[in-house]
Formats: sequence, C-alpha cells, structure tokens
Amino acid sequence: MKLLKDIEAVSMPEENPSGMSRRTFFKRATVVGATSAVALGGFVSLASALDNQEGTTNDKNDFDSDDLKKGDRDILVAAEIAEALAVTTYSNIINIAPFFTRLASDDQGYLIAARQEEMSHYLLEQSVTDEFTPFSSFFYPHDMFVDAKTTLNTLVTLEDAFIAAYLVGVRNFSTPQLRVTAARIMGIESDHRTLARVVGPGVAAKDGGPIETIKGVQGVAESVDPPNNNGYERTLCWTRIEQAVHALLPFVDFNAAKAAGFDTSNSFPFEPFNPTLPFRLGEFISFKGC
Repeated sequence: MKLLKDIEAVSMPEENPSGMSRRTFFKRATVVGATSAVALGGFVSLASALDNQEGTTNDKNDFDSDDLKKGDRDILVAAEIAEALAVTTYSNIINIAPFFTRLASDDQGYLIAARQEEMSHYLLEQSVTDEFTPFSSFFYPHDMFVDAKTTLNTLVTLEDAFIAAYLVGVRNFSTPQLRVTAARIMGIESDHRTLARVVGPGVAAKDGGPIETIKGVQGVAESVDPPNNNGYERTLCWTRIEQAVHALLPFVDFNAAKAAGFDTSNSFPFEPFNPTLPFRLGEFISFKGC
C-alpha cells in the first residue's frame, strides 16, 4: 500500500506534488477558514464548558487569544486540520468499518473514546483561533475503512504525524501556556497510537486478523508486541509546522491525494459534534493545566 510516500523524506520541499506551496496552503487556510460553512452552532464555548468546575481554577486571563502571534496561529490552524481529520477517521471506523463490529468491546471502547478526545482537541484549538478548519472533507488510501490492515496502518501513520506536529508546537509556541497545552494533547495522541496497535491482534480472522505488524508514518512494519514500543516520542526530525502541513496535504488536497496514490473518487466529510470526555479528571480545565 502506498501510504504518505512523501512523508518519509525528512527534508520537505517548498512545493508539493499538487503544486500548492506551504505559503499558499496557509493563505488558503485563512480565506477558507473565514468563510467555512461547517456548522458548529450550539457547541458549548470553552469558557462555559470550564465554568463551575468544583475544586478547579478557571482563570480566563491565563491565555489571551487576542495576542496570538502568527506563528502560533499557523501551528493551531494546522492542528485544527489534523484534529478534524482524526475525528473523521475515527468516526468512519466506528460507523462503517466492518471489522469494528467484530472487535472486543474494550477495543471498541478505545476507538470511541479517542473520537471524543480528538473532537475536544479540535474545539479547544478552534476556540483559540476563532476560525474553523479550512478543510472539512478528506481523502484516504484505497480500501480505507474496508480493509482492517489498511485502516490501522493509516491510523497509526496519522497518529505518528500528530505526535510529531504537537512536538513542533512544544518547540515553537511562543508562550508556556500553549507549549504545555501542546504537550498535553501530544500525550493523548501517543495513547491513541498505542491503542491502535493494541487493536491489531484483536482483528477477527474474517477481517484478515490477527494483525501482528503495523506500518506507521516511517513505512516500516513494526511488531504490535509490545504496542507501546517507544522509549521516546518520535519527532520525525520536524522542527517547523510546514513539515506537518506537507504531510497532511494528500488527505486534504485532490492533486496531492492523487499523487500519493489515494482514492480520489470519494471524500469523507468532517462532521463536528459536542464531545463528552471519559472522565472529569482528564478534562482540559484551563491553559494552566489546573
């Protein structure tokens, strides 16, 4: 399977196979984000969601979104796209992937909780930028959501990329509040990478299981035993958010998707919802983390 072949190169060129430069990507993100038709009406605002948390401090002045720097905004917009893509991926695994219904209930629960968490991340970032994701429909490799191995390879590929992207945020955000928040989200993306690898051996024989090796963003088949096989998170040598943007292009741009060998005959819409996190002690609370 041809998964994100361009991502394997650490040095990302300024131009990608679609002809869309990184500068053009962010320009388009700004324009489309300002006119997005994605309906998010009725969502609970970040402030109201955090009000009246017993035993917590909700200091609305611990981060001033009005002072958001351009570099911070670029990272956050890229993160919104990634989270919208993650929500779309988990939603379709749960809703249409045949292998999902034959997983053990705890493995199903992992994926269901991950979907809730990714949506929460998106809404948090959207509350800071005051912009919707500039891309609200996504392309995937052929056989995505049909073939279990293709689906899990793609899922782990995405989680690898999300981890590295949030580490760029840890490196480059201009404030401690944003850097800590990026680290907190990155830790959850690492949980998701592990849980996707946990799911592999539980795939039913009817769906091609058990799956004992899974490929991530680096294109190497890695044993799922143990599923938590990182001593340290992989940075992919990314130091700039443009590198993460380049990695996402096949999922969001028709020409880049075609060049990467993705299925361009169908795209999957991002469908926002109001998430419910699994447990209150793991909720956001504030940019201070307490």
